[in-house]
Amino acid sequence: MTEKKMIVKPSTLPGFMELLPAEQIVFNHMRDTIRSVYERYGFIPLDTPVIEKSDVLLVKSGGETEKQVYRFMKGDSDLAMRFDLTVPLARYVAQHMADLTFPFRRYQIGKVYRGEKNQKGRFREFYQCDIDIIGRNHLDVVNDAEIPAIINDVFTQLGLPDFIIRINNRKLMNGLFQHFGLAGRPEILKAIDKLEKIGPDKTRKELMEAGIQEDSIDAIFRFIQLKGSNDEILDGLKQAAIDNELYQTGVEELTRVTRLIRAFGVPEAHFALDLTIVRGLDYYTGTVYETLLKNYPEIGSICSGGRYDNLAEHYTKEKLPGVGISIGLTRLFYQLNEAGLLGEMKEQVLTQLLVVPIGDTLETCAKVARRFRDANVITEVFLEDTKIAKKMNYANKQGIPWVVIIGDEEVQDGLVALKDLETGDQERMSWEEALKKITGS
Repeated sequence: MTEKKMIVKPSTLPGFMELLPAEQIVFNHMRDTIRSVYERYGFIPLDTPVIEKSDVLLVKSGGETEKQVYRFMKGDSDLAMRFDLTVPLARYVAQHMADLTFPFRRYQIGKVYRGEKNQKGRFREFYQCDIDIIGRNHLDVVNDAEIPAIINDVFTQLGLPDFIIRINNRKLMNGLFQHFGLAGRPEILKAIDKLEKIGPDKTRKELMEAGIQEDSIDAIFRFIQLKGSNDEILDGLKQAAIDNELYQTGVEELTRVTRLIRAFGVPEAHFALDLTIVRGLDYYTGTVYETLLKNYPEIGSICSGGRYDNLAEHYTKEKLPGVGISIGLTRLFYQLNEAGLLGEMKEQVLTQLLVVPIGDTLETCAKVARRFRDANVITEVFLEDTKIAKKMNYANKQGIPWVVIIGDEEVQDGLVALKDLETGDQERMSWEEALKKITGS
């Protein structure tokens, strides 16, 4: 009596994204576009381990972050899976400092893991696409201006609808709070960071519950709600009666960054000074960025980052200031897909040409396919012995634009039959002529 085989229902864990082939092609195209822009600006690739020693990875974490970390024991080793790419970068730079050239410009595209609550659009495994510029003891603010240029090129090349890179400076914000006698109150920044989500009334309420006086709240709101062009906002900041050195430094940095962003070729329509952008993380110390799609604010920030004074303070006494951004690619892809914004990217296919043997012509087909591949045409040979209708149906379902058919007559005449699946036109010609038609050259 044979034992009955148990069938396990195929499924994935909640919060782990898995795509069908057409979607994966689009996802890979987005990832490759981001990579190519990063490399065009001279960033070099880095790949750190997914699993790190827990005492190294979690040296500064606490609260909600530590609760979300995947942590486990393997033998006597206490291990954790990386929850972002910044902490591993800090460890890497401190560990390999003697072998690196500064400023150190690196990009990393890789998966990170967080045990987030299972909810729509939030993932436990997701791709981050990070760039950072790390200095040794000093990093000029000019680097802060290059970051928006990179962001601009990424989203322009991805063909996304109108986006806006919103920029602020934490120095001027902290100087403002000092001026009003509110220094050392991180809850103010956290409340302002939520302004767009919860609205001004609830933000005011949070500040009042934190013990901030109403006149101070009014003054803060008058400041952060400065409107107008970038130059008008800068003028307003300079004319404000704020007698504070940190504030003045922040205004000077923001002025210089704005001027240099223009020099790097970012259109005025793609960046805006916005004093409500503060970024909740406490390690940002200067310029901060958030990028939004203008017509789809519900998607939220699609890219964010900023300047920090000391990347690796928990791993070395050396001061390593830096500036960087991060694109959450998995969430971005999901949100764009849900909003129907992937557009023409969804129509992409990899295979450009399907070579179809008719009769005993497989060897010739293999040789012809080699010629097309050598000419950089992505070529597939249909290897299954089945009816011609099924072969053509396969090409249509895959969205392959061209088919080369080779039967006994084509072998005898040294020709191929090229079929354009969009128009239905078919013509016999040499493989070289077929190559010109396919490539348009």
